[in-house]
Amino acid sequence: MRLGTIRPAAGAMKDSKRLGKGAGTGQGGTAGKGHKGKKARSGGGIPVWFEGGQMPIQRRLPKRGFINHSRVEYQVVQVGKLALAAAGSTVDAAWLKANRLVRRSGPIKLLAGGELKVAVTVKVDAVSEAARKAVEAAGGKVETPNPKA
Repeated sequence: MRLGTIRPAAGAMKDSKRLGKGAGTGQGGTAGKGHKGKKARSGGGIPVWFEGGQMPIQRRLPKRGFINHSRVEYQVVQVGKLALAAAGSTVDAAWLKANRLVRRSGPIKLLAGGELKVAVTVKVDAVSEAARKAVEAAGGKVETPNPKA
């Protein structure tokens, strides 16, 4: 026995349909596509959204609302949650993610809510005025990458 003589068992392999290769293929002159029509043509076929001439769903449903594509979606962190940090430490995106205060990467906004008693340096993308005052009242400071003038 040699590698070149190995064959599959009899009946294990089925010959593929040789479409459009003449009368001897068993597919006749239409190559198994029936007679004429859109589905018999080259590149023909019914799009997945076509509903047989019925008014399609994207035209039946009304257009509603407004989508602002330039909206920045912040992850929100309350000031009170920063009490977990040690005094004098830096709270940034990596620290917040490690302590499970934010779930995904992206811009983070610090909002007022709760009480902060430890002085920490907070590095976030945005901060509310009340949150900034709360952090500074506890003796900490807030750093944003591009502060609004």
